[in-house]
Amino acid sequence: MDECPFCLIAAGRSETEPVYADDHTVSFVPLRPAAPGHLLVIPRTHVADLWDLDGETSHHLTDSVLRVAHAVRRALRPDGLNVINSSGRAASQTVFHLHVHLVPRWEDDDFGDIWPRSPDHPAGTIAHAAERVRAALRSIT
Repeated sequence: MDECPFCLIAAGRSETEPVYADDHTVSFVPLRPAAPGHLLVIPRTHVADLWDLDGETSHHLTDSVLRVAHAVRRALRPDGLNVINSSGRAASQTVFHLHVHLVPRWEDDDFGDIWPRSPDHPAGTIAHAAERVRAALRSIT
């Protein structure tokens, strides 16, 4: 995927310098970090989003996310950490190569809340959505 900027980074064909890399993943600072220490972790192989992720790649990605998260904690001592994946345009994914954001958080940061303050959903929609997911899970092998 020559046109994918994250594939270029993973292949070492970008000016972006990795913070961490192994045979399966690469971690680096995004173009517009939300906080000091904000990093992305990506698989080296092109995976468009979470729905395209296979089990083996998931295993390697999760191992690297945990390794880098522990390094962020040791190095920066944040009060918290957001681990964020956005899949699809509606979820604000802008680069269509799976990536996990690790965003260190401090009590006095100006990052803001990531959840709506008071979600107001019509009666029964939450339970109905959960039941539809349960049914879908029964059909996934």
